[in-house]
Amino acid sequence: MEQLKKLHTQHAEKIRARLEQFKNLSEKQVFQEFQFCLLTPQSNAQRCWSAVLELTKKNPNTIKEITDILATKTRFHHTKAKRILASKESFKKIKHYLSLPAQQARNKLAKEVNGYGLKEAGHFLRNIGLSNNKIAILDRHILRNLNEEKIKSQKHYFEIEQKFLAYAASVNIEPDELDLLWWSQENGEIFK
Repeated sequence: MEQLKKLHTQHAEKIRARLEQFKNLSEKQVFQEFQFCLLTPQSNAQRCWSAVLELTKKNPNTIKEITDILATKTRFHHTKAKRILASKESFKKIKHYLSLPAQQARNKLAKEVNGYGLKEAGHFLRNIGLSNNKIAILDRHILRNLNEEKIKSQKHYFEIEQKFLAYAASVNIEPDELDLLWWSQENGEIFK
């Protein structure tokens, strides 16, 4: 625990600056984050972000054009290409959820967005500055640090989420900061 606090102290300024950036995104950047979280399941985050930047630049409007961009950057690129093609319409339909409290917004997004589960919906909200330290992105880096294995159900997700939030409180580190800290420990950078 002391090692974790020391590590947090070393990186807190960068982590907080990153979280502050998330709160000040343009509409275009919020949409990019929406697409990013459609691409990240079982894929490398940096390559997914590279794909989002290419999608933004080229603005493809066919499955083939999108698939060509995703093919070398993400797994399940055929399925994800369909989701990206539908993302502009999906985004319009869910924007009103973004004013809800974090847990409600996350749960609605997970239910309504094809390609989002609880983790991806939470990731999107965190990346646009709306998680408010009330939800967890239960990715592998958090599960490993909590000594948890796979999530078995929605109920189990919520149980582990409470465990993570309680742990963050016990070490006096905001949950969003702890998430980025653990992620950076495994990946070498403070990213998304």
